[in-house]
Amino acid sequence: MRAPCVVGLLIRFRRYHVFIERSQVIVISQTLYSRGKMTSVANRVCLIVIDGWGISEESDGNAIKHAKTPVMDSLCSGNWTQIEAHGLHVGLPEGLMGNSEVGHLNIGSGRPVYQDIVRINLSIKNDTLVKNEALVAACNRAKSGNGRIHLAGLVSDGGVHSHIDHLFALIKCIKQLGVPECFLHFYGDGRDTSPTSGVGFLEKTIAFMKEQAYCHLATIVGRYYAMDRDKRWERICVAYEAMIGGKGEACSVDEAPALVKKRYEAQETDEFLKPIILNGEKGRVRD
Repeated sequence: MRAPCVVGLLIRFRRYHVFIERSQVIVISQTLYSRGKMTSVANRVCLIVIDGWGISEESDGNAIKHAKTPVMDSLCSGNWTQIEAHGLHVGLPEGLMGNSEVGHLNIGSGRPVYQDIVRINLSIKNDTLVKNEALVAACNRAKSGNGRIHLAGLVSDGGVHSHIDHLFALIKCIKQLGVPECFLHFYGDGRDTSPTSGVGFLEKTIAFMKEQAYCHLATIVGRYYAMDRDKRWERICVAYEAMIGGKGEACSVDEAPALVKKRYEAQETDEFLKPIILNGEKGRVRD
């Protein structure tokens, strides 16, 4: 079944204007935002967000199509329209599916809102990324300091938290801005992408660095450790000690893809990759 393409239902009632998310009422209002100003409405509007509900004509694996849904059938028997939840319809690149944050942002604004990924794509396309004030300031600080800059982040084409194309553009900009040395701390994805797709992104990254004759791979570690957001400091500590202290399994850059594949065989996928240390002490973050 393809990704759901309905992010909400706009239903007109006589007495209520209620915003419901996951079966809970979270906003009650008697006004609508229209053409730059709040407008009172005689008839109330109910906006209900139903997580996981989509439209598809495919039968295989389509529980919604095979289920008896009298309430939804009734709601859709009158005036209704199908809306999209992917690509430029919600401010994402074409072909990229939406997610909860994207869907709610567009619902709340009542119009497509270009996401960070689209704005970054545009800055790369029109050559303004290299002029980004924060990037220029970071590069100037590196040049006036020890001549080193470290990049740490998710490396995949998932497009939720990052995109590999942005990484490559960023490395090119840093090279253009004249920073002598650049190091990459590679976070395995496996959540927004296939759990064993990381080796392909790793090989692509290594090939890119060789082509550019710039930037060194320093650390490989899964997002489970490096990107925990629930204050599980014992996980963050694993990534920190790898990046700072070199604590992990040492490996050469050329042997790294084979080592990652070996980890897969042991059921250790991208998200959960334990630290792999490359370029020894040279690749560690230091003052």
